[in-house]
Amino acid sequence: MDIAKRPVTLFTGQWVDLPLESLAEKAHGWGYDGLELACDGDHFDVQKALADKNYLREKRALLDRYNFQCHAINISLVGQCVADKFIDERHKRIIPARIWGDGDPEGVRQRAAAEVMDAARAAAEFGLQRVIGFTGSPIWHLFYSFPPNDWEQIEAGYREVAERWTPILDVFDQVGVKFCLEVHPTEIAYDIVTTQKTLEAFEHRPAFGINFDPSHLYHQFIDPSVFIETFADRIYHVHVKDCFRHLDGRSSILGSHLKFGDPRRGWEFITAGYGGMDWNAIFRSLNRIGYEGPLSVEWEDNGIEREYGVQEALKLARRYNFPVGSHSFDGQFGQ
Repeated sequence: MDIAKRPVTLFTGQWVDLPLESLAEKAHGWGYDGLELACDGDHFDVQKALADKNYLREKRALLDRYNFQCHAINISLVGQCVADKFIDERHKRIIPARIWGDGDPEGVRQRAAAEVMDAARAAAEFGLQRVIGFTGSPIWHLFYSFPPNDWEQIEAGYREVAERWTPILDVFDQVGVKFCLEVHPTEIAYDIVTTQKTLEAFEHRPAFGINFDPSHLYHQFIDPSVFIETFADRIYHVHVKDCFRHLDGRSSILGSHLKFGDPRRGWEFITAGYGGMDWNAIFRSLNRIGYEGPLSVEWEDNGIEREYGVQEALKLARRYNFPVGSHSFDGQFGQ
């Protein structure tokens, strides 16, 4: 794929209140090249995909009506439950009732793991090579070391994630699909150091890669371009989402237990192009590592109407999805 022709898709996770057909019609009108399908609402049902061949044919026909590409499905909400230490009402609100079951935490984890395995199988049946998701974390609650951490407990957390996810990744290998972790607070990998430790825990197996979303790095003061170039061989998918910091001496990068949209927060997710990130640097880094996959817009912004927001984000993605030059600007001087 020519870097300049990377498709710009729309992640449907914030749109599952709409039927997929309605969203596809809108996204086509806005100028998108395709959709990243959330495994929620009527957008993509993993179990129907495996049980009924007509389901996938109908889904493909819907995409074809709008000349849409699809490069990934997203199983993040269920994936969160695979390795989280605490399974509670927050999880119940975001996963299907059949996976919640009776709410017994280990039962939820096991059913979630089985669903992620099935997501790999369904993706393969649909002709896809990527599943986007979260891993959860048994040690996120220990990120601030007080009372002082038992550091062996931290190491054990990485081993537990590897133990829980290795059988899942075995299925991904069997069907030829890659899992793309969205590096994110509350996951086992949330910054550069923890991503390195996570890759080491999985012995750098190719089935486990990264969905690069700079919005989760910026508010931690991590340079997204440094992240890209650190993990150049693992960036399998990209989300286009922005963030801004509002540190006025009163606010905190920890969020202060305030809802998104509260002006007292120290940072917010925001429409791509409206935040503080250096998109020019990000896209130049993606070009340097030779990333040729999709650019998937994720809309999260409580201050902009969503239809307006995703059209603005599309403009940004088109603007910075520039071709790489084949000539040095000063090359003619030696002629």
